[in-house]
Amino acid sequence: MSGVDLSNKSKIVLDTSALIDGRISKIIEKSFDGKVIIPEPAVAELEAQANFGKMSGFRGLEEITRIRKIAEKKGLDVVFSGERPGLDDIKLSKGGAIDEMIRRVAEVENATLITCDRVQHIVSVAKGIDSIYLAQERIEPEKTKIMSFFTEDTASVHLKEGVPPYAKRGRVGSLKLVKLSETPMTAEELRGIANEILESARQDDDSSIEIERHGAVVVQLRDLRIAIAEKPFSDKMEITAVRPVAKVSIHEYGVDEELKRRFIEKQRGILIAGPPGAGKSTFAASVADFLMEHGFLVKTMESPRDLMVRDEVTQYSPLEGDMSLTADILLLVRPDYTIYDELRKTSDFQIFADMRLAGVGMIGVTHATRAIDAVQRMVGRVELGVIPQVVDTVIFIDAGRIAKVYELKFNVKVPTGMTEADLARPVIDVIDFKSKRVEYEIYTYGEQVVVMPLVGERDPEEIKQRLEEILFELVTDFEVDVLNDRKAIIRVPEDQISFILGRRGRNIKRIEDEVKISIDVQPLRSKRRGEVIEAEVGESRKQWLIYAPGLEGKEVDIFAENDYLTTASVGRKGVIRIRKDKDIGKAIKIALMRGKKIYIKY
Repeated sequence: MSGVDLSNKSKIVLDTSALIDGRISKIIEKSFDGKVIIPEPAVAELEAQANFGKMSGFRGLEEITRIRKIAEKKGLDVVFSGERPGLDDIKLSKGGAIDEMIRRVAEVENATLITCDRVQHIVSVAKGIDSIYLAQERIEPEKTKIMSFFTEDTASVHLKEGVPPYAKRGRVGSLKLVKLSETPMTAEELRGIANEILESARQDDDSSIEIERHGAVVVQLRDLRIAIAEKPFSDKMEITAVRPVAKVSIHEYGVDEELKRRFIEKQRGILIAGPPGAGKSTFAASVADFLMEHGFLVKTMESPRDLMVRDEVTQYSPLEGDMSLTADILLLVRPDYTIYDELRKTSDFQIFADMRLAGVGMIGVTHATRAIDAVQRMVGRVELGVIPQVVDTVIFIDAGRIAKVYELKFNVKVPTGMTEADLARPVIDVIDFKSKRVEYEIYTYGEQVVVMPLVGERDPEEIKQRLEEILFELVTDFEVDVLNDRKAIIRVPEDQISFILGRRGRNIKRIEDEVKISIDVQPLRSKRRGEVIEAEVGESRKQWLIYAPGLEGKEVDIFAENDYLTTASVGRKGVIRIRKDKDIGKAIKIALMRGKKIYIKY
């Protein structure tokens, strides 16, 4: 700035870029005593930017106010000249329409054009217009004031007008809010910090302005994600800067070898979920590096682009503000995996699903307070039966560690808690990755989608013990067979069955309510040896034929693997006949369709 001398100039014209830059007022105050001409096209462009909530518009208008005050103090003339552009001219400003109108003002006034726009300067000189190029002062991101608030353990800085500055410091999962000063921040201080951030982001090749809306700007300044908010979007001006505390490799998360193989054995649909600040994006970046090391081509879809990934991983933002257009380009690029950071709106989940179903390995990052909530966020946004094809793995991150891993599988079965075979329906099993235990079932019931937790399953031995305690007080001889945590068989002498059932089934209903299990009462005959054999199953037009040679005339229990189906008598020819149109017949059909084996216990 010190190298620009306007003392030999009598008239200057200031274009839009020079007004936004903010340095020309100081140059005028120091070395200019002539006439200042502000083009109406520049004022109109700044006004349009301000109306759209862009900070650049407010900066330019504030600079005009400062120039007028300096001119009054020094006795200089400040005039507004030129035609006010129409709406079409403003829309074409990026194509140079406004710049041409400003050059015309300089040409008519025979004045020197001051600009910070290199193209404007070159065109002006080419047209014979006297022009001075006010080169931008380089602001290194490391030297911006916002950086001075950060220490090695600072994760975020929070600055607000009228409030002392705060920061969150510590390790992921144990961050504490710390007051950095007792002095409240002023609006002028915050505007200065914001202007410095924006200018540095424009100049730096590794930084960018990601989002610019009415009253809000999001900037990626190297590894800082900075959100600048002001009226009317927020009640007061506020700047929030967030930085990843550390870059962590996937090995530091203690990921077991089975989960690593799951990443690389084939392209999958993976959701990385967790509460805000839990370290989801950091883990996603470590997965990206891990996949690159194993020869996978990885891209990202981000808004803003703040994942700390290797240079080989290309980071894409919404094309023309639309992430679906970005997805179209990525399908042409054909990456092995795409990381979508973050899934928030319905359109995000739908784009994620479309890309996954097109064969691209997808890793999505989404907010959730529990691992199952990440799956529930997809319900209603993606067809229920398609969810396991879109997402087959859910990784829940909490306090910088892997707290839970689920795998999703599609099934056709009778949901837990239902007993009738004709209630079979498509069910999504949500399975704990380590124990392989089904913890949730997701299915439709009428018009509702049910997410049924199964984690409260009880030990069958405890159920059997409680049933035996009750029966000891009621009958002299009995046999208890607990099939699972929701179904049991009680066998008592035939003459005591009516007593156990009670009038209108009141006694057995009381026992069922007390133990919270469905009970089937059967006559107690000869004790079964408890031997189990696999049965051969045939069929006629109307019946299932279960062959039990050598057991003619005996009563046996029939299972589909571990699921109890019924108790039946073996016919004289060693065959059990079960009608297909009955509930048990339908249950056998479903079991056979799912590849289950039929067993006989006698």
